[in-house]
Amino acid sequence: MLGLAWTGLILAQAGLLAHVLSAAAAGAGASALRGSLVLLLAVLAGRAITTQAGEAAALRAAAVVKERLRSGLARQALRLGPGWLGQQRPGEVAELATGGLDSLDPYFARYLPQLVLAVAVPVAVLAAVSAADWISGLIIAVTLPLIPLFAALVGLRTRAQAHRSWQLLAGLSGHFLDVVQGLATLKLFGRSAAQEQVIAEITGEYRSSVMATLRIAFLSALVLELSASLATALVAVEVGLRLLYGHMGYSTALLVLLLTPEAYLPLRNASAQFHASAGGVTAAGRVFEILDTAAAPSGRPTPGRLTVPDLRCQPIRFNRVTVAYPGRPMPAVAGLDLTVRPGERLTITGENGAGKTTLLSLLLRFTAPTAGRIEVGGVDLSAIPAQAWREGLAWLPQHPALFGWSVAENIALGRPGASRAAVERAATLAGAACFISELPAGYETLLDERALRLSAGQRKKIALARLFLRDAPLLLLDEPAEHLDQASAAELGAAIVRLSADRTVIVVSHRGEMIDGSGRTLLMRDGALTELTPGPALAEHPTSTFRATRSAIGAASAAGAAPAIGAAPAQ
Repeated sequence: MLGLAWTGLILAQAGLLAHVLSAAAAGAGASALRGSLVLLLAVLAGRAITTQAGEAAALRAAAVVKERLRSGLARQALRLGPGWLGQQRPGEVAELATGGLDSLDPYFARYLPQLVLAVAVPVAVLAAVSAADWISGLIIAVTLPLIPLFAALVGLRTRAQAHRSWQLLAGLSGHFLDVVQGLATLKLFGRSAAQEQVIAEITGEYRSSVMATLRIAFLSALVLELSASLATALVAVEVGLRLLYGHMGYSTALLVLLLTPEAYLPLRNASAQFHASAGGVTAAGRVFEILDTAAAPSGRPTPGRLTVPDLRCQPIRFNRVTVAYPGRPMPAVAGLDLTVRPGERLTITGENGAGKTTLLSLLLRFTAPTAGRIEVGGVDLSAIPAQAWREGLAWLPQHPALFGWSVAENIALGRPGASRAAVERAATLAGAACFISELPAGYETLLDERALRLSAGQRKKIALARLFLRDAPLLLLDEPAEHLDQASAAELGAAIVRLSADRTVIVVSHRGEMIDGSGRTLLMRDGALTELTPGPALAEHPTSTFRATRSAIGAASAAGAAPAIGAAPAQ
């Protein structure tokens, strides 16, 4: 609406200015032109106001759109889950959600409004000029399409170049974040200089890409300016000749000459603003790709509203479950059959890549079975809403996420809104109360990014306190003793034993401290499970994983491994 008002003001300005100049040339005095001059000043002020108001409205619209896209991107990332996020580069996604979407400001504040003017102004000017002089209107009508034609031809090249620049910037951001996060390891192994070279190469490619885009933008401006200037000159020449021979009135000639440049100007400006907004459009396109990404299939849910089964009394059954990841020749889990009884402690061990974490991902609903089904109390797990199902779970990942909040706030993530007494009781049960009390501000101590000033054992204990606070009937622990010394692992194991009372616990670990002989111990290999019993076959297993379990399980009878659980018939 402001753009249409601005268009009307252009016509009014040209008409008033032509009237004032022609009247002045005819000898009219200042008193006779006072009214027209006042109106002309009002029109000029109106153009300034509509221009500023239009840009302000566009910036507000850009802020709303960016907020919706950012929140939609965050919700979609949560919906797709860690399985999808793990395949992305964190730096690329972060750059997309921040600087990438901020590049939409030129698109909304300048390009879109200019696009409206590029349609409205030429049509209005053409109608006004044609009404005053049909010959000039015909010349404008013939030459006007050349501007968008040239702009479209240049824009096709610019779009591809802008897309490449955005990909390079996203790759640079992702790689730089990875390098910063792993800087200590790189320095330790003397590989920091090599990464400096890699970053320099990516930066050089990005700089070259940006300069190529700018070259195209400058050349396109030259082409469009030349086309518009030639078209305007053509109108001016024919108007001048007809004015010279008395075939056109002075006022009409002034009106045509004042309006003709206005017909081409919005088209030239729209082309220039397109180059400035190309990066934001590319980033938004990538956001829409993510928003359109379908989540992993979760089976065929049962119609109607289901009540989540009570995990304290209902078993969990895996029925011929297979999980195959795209691009991998072998499935991570192959034809798995397993029953987890209520209140049972199940320890799953095996080499890296055997499929242990995938098994936990299935229960966390981060991964969906490619084939088979998981049942809980006779109900297909895929029919239960994921959020409702996760309310009954407590999960300790390999690398727990600790945020730059206070220690108490990090523990309270287990149950938002929990009282301070409940938080402290959970910390005590997890064995974290002693070191927390020695921190500068106790439970109010603010942690740094990823809590790197704490030891690995202290971070695990804070995460374990969340599980005590959550009080869920099903516990999933993924390598709880990873990167811990033997004493810290033993302390953590004792805390897990306290946590396991009256709960179903599934522990994934290859550490002997976590394999204490209680419950069942299963070996996972090539996506299939085998139940282990103490015996020489286990003691003589050649891998370090099972040498670590030898002291925990011990040598006993000559009975080796029980029949395989979940092996496919061909296996």
